[in-house]
Order: sequence, then C-alpha cells, then structure tokens
Amino acid sequence: MTAFDPAALLTVAREEARTGEAEGGVPIGAALFTVTGELLGRGHNRRVQDDDPSMHAETSAFRAAGRRPHYRDTVMVTTLSPCWYCSGLVRQFGISHVVIGEARTFSGGHDWLAEHGVGITLLEDPECIAMMTRFIERRPELWFEDIGTEPPPEH
Repeated sequence: MTAFDPAALLTVAREEARTGEAEGGVPIGAALFTVTGELLGRGHNRRVQDDDPSMHAETSAFRAAGRRPHYRDTVMVTTLSPCWYCSGLVRQFGISHVVIGEARTFSGGHDWLAEHGVGITLLEDPECIAMMTRFIERRPELWFEDIGTEPPPEH
C-alpha cells in the first residue's frame, strides 16, 4: 500500500499541463514528490516554449527538484504515460513509483518500468484524457513532433 494519495498528487501535474497549454506548448505536466507526499519539484513540457526537444514535463519536474543523495523514496507523477526518454530517467535515478494520469492517447514505457520493479499507478483520469485528446485534434503536427513520429498520411 502506498503512503500517498495518487489522485491528490495528480492535481499538481494537471495544473502544470494546463499552464503548458496556456503558454502554447504541449499540455503534459509532472511533479516529483517524496513517498510521503512532499512536493520536491513540478514542471510541464516546455519543448515549444524553450525550443528544447529534451524539456519534457518529467525532465522539468526532475530538474526543479534539484539534487538528492538518491531518489528511491520519490514518486514521479505525470499526466501522460512517460515516453522512453522519461522512462529512462525514472530507471536511471531509481525513482520508486510513477503515477500516470492516462495512457489512452499515448502508452509509453510504463509497462517496461513495471517489469523492472517500478511501482505504477495508472489512473485513466478523464480530465487528462480530454486535455490530450483535444490537443491532438487541434495540433496534430506538434503532437507527432513531440512523440517523435511521422503523422499518418491524412495529417
């Protein structure tokens, strides 16, 4: 049993996603917490705003948290299933748990993380799903750029 409330922690990541969208970016938000629920850092996808392809939401939250001797006692909370890049960050630094808002619009590396001992909580949050669905419909070219694939021919 976890010592934290996944739905409550997701609130911070959703706020970050909304901020990113308001800035004209990709609406993905993240936050890094301790397993007791202390907020260490928060951030949102800033690829567009910073013209930096590596500034994913999880990366932004991780950087905002700063250095720690270890990350075994931390929980990464993200509005969308983490891509392979962000899944690698979780593995590299030994983050023990990932709370995911949704994996319907994109399913990244969370199954791989689970196979390697990382705790996964998948919420399939309706607000996260709606936010990404709207974004993909409105900005398909930016979405396909963000996930690193070519859009289907009809786009």
